[in-house]
Amino acid sequence: MIIEPKVRGFICTTAHPDGCMENVKKQIEYTKNKGKKDGSKKVLIIGSSTGYGLAARIAVTYGEGASTLGVMFEKEATERKTASAGWYNTVAFEEFARKDGYYAKSINGDAFSKEVKDKVIKTIKEDLGKVDMVIYSLAAPKRKTEDGTIYNSTLKTTEEVFTNKSLDLRNNTVVEATIPMANEKEIEDTIKVMGGEDWKQWIESLVEADVIERDAITIAYSYIGPELTYPVYYNGTIGMAKKDLYNTSLDITREFKDRGIKAYISVNKAIVTQASSAIPIVPLYMSILYKVMKEKNIHEGAIEQMNRLFRKKLSNDVIVVDKKNRIRLDDYEMREDVQEQVMEYWNKINSQNINDFADVDGYWNDFYNMFGFKFDNVDYTKDIKLV
Repeated sequence: MIIEPKVRGFICTTAHPDGCMENVKKQIEYTKNKGKKDGSKKVLIIGSSTGYGLAARIAVTYGEGASTLGVMFEKEATERKTASAGWYNTVAFEEFARKDGYYAKSINGDAFSKEVKDKVIKTIKEDLGKVDMVIYSLAAPKRKTEDGTIYNSTLKTTEEVFTNKSLDLRNNTVVEATIPMANEKEIEDTIKVMGGEDWKQWIESLVEADVIERDAITIAYSYIGPELTYPVYYNGTIGMAKKDLYNTSLDITREFKDRGIKAYISVNKAIVTQASSAIPIVPLYMSILYKVMKEKNIHEGAIEQMNRLFRKKLSNDVIVVDKKNRIRLDDYEMREDVQEQVMEYWNKINSQNINDFADVDGYWNDFYNMFGFKFDNVDYTKDIKLV
C-alpha cells in the first residue's frame, strides 16, 4: 500500500511507519548530540507515544541513560488502515532503544483504567523494582471512571462567548472563529478528564504498591499562553483543568511529604500537537509565534523543550521554578519582545498577507511530521505492507 496523508480538519487519519521512525530517529540524534548526564534512572511516562511525552522519553533515555516504561493508547494497523502515529513512534523508539542497550517497554491501554495501572505496577515490580520519576503527559478527549461514567472534555470559554481571528486549516485563510461558553457540567467534565485527579490516583497507586522511590519526582505538562488566548485557553474549560492540575501538584507534594515525593507542573511552549490543532484561534497564534521565534533564533519544538527541561530546569543539581513552584519552559515564548512582535503581526494579519506575518508552512510541516510525512529522506512511493 502506498501511504499518503489524509487530512480532515485538524487530524490526519493515516500515518507512515518509515516517516514516524525518521521522526523518532531525528529526536534521538538531537539528544545524543547534547551529550549524557546523570539523572533519573527508572522513569514511568504516562502518555508516551507522541508530542511532549515521546520527546521526554527520548530525552531521559538518551540524555540520562534511563530505563523507561511507557503507557499509551494507540491503534495497531489493520489490512486496510495504518496504525496510529503513536503506535509507529513507540515501535520505532523501542527498536532504537533496545539496539542501543536501554530498557524500553510499553503498555497499550486506557491509562485512566485500574487494569492498566495494575499492569504497570506488575511490570515495574518484575523489571524495574521501583521508578524514581513519573511523567504525566495525557491528552485524552474523554475518560471512563471505575464506576463506568464517561466524561467528555470540551474546548469552550467559561466567561463569555469569544470571537477573534483564527486560521482555517482547510485553506490557510484568516477567518473569524466564535467559541461558545460552557455550562457548569462541561467545565466539571473537562476538569475530570484533563485535570489532576487521575495523576494523583497514579501516584497513590504506585505508593501503595511500593513501586516508587522515596524522593521521587513527578511532573505534569501544562500551558498558559498570552492574554490573547486567555478566553479560549487559560480562562477556558481547558484552562480550568490545567489550574486543577497545578493544584494537584501541590496536593501530591503535601500528601507524600514524608516520602519526599515532589510534584511539579512544567509550563511548556506552544507547539503543534494533535491536541493543540483542535483549539480555535490557537493555530493562527502558533503560526505567528513560530515566525517570530524563528526570526529571533529561539524557536523550539518538543525535543528541544524536553532536553532543556531535563538539562537546565529539572536535574539532580537544581530545580528552577517560579514563585508558584512551576517550571517555566515557556520563558522564551513569553519574553516581552516576542509577545510584542506577535501582537504587532496579529493586528496586521489577514488572508492576503498571511505569509508575511505567519509561518504557515512551518506549522504544516510540524503537523505532517507528527504523522510521519514530509521527511526528505523517506521514500513515500514505497509499497508498505500494513500487517
